Amino acid sequence: MSSAAQEHAGGPPPGGPTSGAGVSIGAVLRELQGDFPDLTISKIRYLEQEGLISPDRRASGYRLFTDADTARLRFILTAQRDRFWPLKVIKDALDRLDRGLDVPGLTGPTPQASPAAPAPAPEPEPATHAPVADLSASALRRRRSVRLSPPELRERTGLDSAAYAQLKAFGLLRTDSGGKHHADDVDVAEAAVALARFGLEARHLRLFRVAADREIGLTQQLLEPLRRRRARGASGPDPAEREAELLAHTLSLHVALVRSGLNQTR
Repeated sequence: MSSAAQEHAGGPPPGGPTSGAGVSIGAVLRELQGDFPDLTISKIRYLEQEGLISPDRRASGYRLFTDADTARLRFILTAQRDRFWPLKVIKDALDRLDRGLDVPGLTGPTPQASPAAPAPAPEPEPATHAPVADLSASALRRRRSVRLSPPELRERTGLDSAAYAQLKAFGLLRTDSGGKHHADDVDVAEAAVALARFGLEARHLRLFRVAADREIGLTQQLLEPLRRRRARGASGPDPAEREAELLAHTLSLHVALVRSGLNQTR
């Protein structure tokens, strides 16, 4: 039996069992056909040719599908059947998911029919504490890996072009050398959108930029000796861990001072 015929039959791949390495295209077909009766080997191969899935291959060309490949294929088939998405839309959605971005209508809010007049955002729930994200060193490293284009940032946060331009002009949003925004800019944009409901514009928020720059300078002064010692191979606290601790303490201090000041004016 040829390799292609053996693959179609779903038998074991040439060279040994697939335990721990993946399963055959026939096994994937059998797993998914209960939910997708019209699925065929030819369709799976077509989706691969279109670049939507990319199972591993042995030297003989035999495909090996991992659990992640099967889940990706299930997502594609569900999007076609239940959402009537064309392949281009599915491919764009998969690309966004691969980069850690929301997919409108799937993992994020569905865009309004009229972008020029979006529905008003709901009022925020009263908070008893500052909504501070995970400030661990590992979380900070993960956040730095997120990179969004300006249109992606605006789409994700609901920030309009005019407000985006103002936030950029006042230094509240900054792109890297590749013209991309990082995860922290998502938080800045979302906060700006929320504060805009209270009548605050980018020019009012500039004082936060000034205060943040001063805190950055102070933090850098504290971390620089640690970084120099690490660069020389000396032992000592991890600068990344110390940075996370300093960030948590400075944010707590900032919140406490503002809350204290507001309480005194009542």
